[in-house]
Amino acid sequence: MMNCKSIVIVSLVGMVSFSCSQQHASVNETAIFEKGEKITNNNFTGSAWLKNLLEADSVNQTSVGSVTFEPGARTNWHSHPAGQIILALDGIGYYQEKGSPKITVKKGDAIKCPPDVPHWHGASADTKFVQVAITGREKGETVWLEPVTDEEYNQ
Repeated sequence: MMNCKSIVIVSLVGMVSFSCSQQHASVNETAIFEKGEKITNNNFTGSAWLKNLLEADSVNQTSVGSVTFEPGARTNWHSHPAGQIILALDGIGYYQEKGSPKITVKKGDAIKCPPDVPHWHGASADTKFVQVAITGREKGETVWLEPVTDEEYNQ
């Protein structure tokens, strides 16, 4: 028969094990949207994934997508004829408009990208970044420009 001390130890081990398994489960369930498909075009540096949430159509000309950037990954310089809104969901990222300093973007931040202003966005050097991009398409598609150099990224 177990003594009182043994019962307490077994109970504590059980609670810690259950607690750890619950914490692990919640970490895996924190993503709001699926990661999506790996982006394989030349408009990004590093590894990034896109999950299209809403495609623009003739009724609503706004597209919405979740993008996951691995550390160091980023878009090329680009602009949007009707502008864009970026909502930061997780991690730490960067956003920069041509001629302005780079800013750090964190979970909960919202960025308004003005129409026709060249900019780039992506993950910080050591932390992934997840964003939702809301892009107006009524004035045309994204205009992709040159890659962001390592020097520009590291400024």
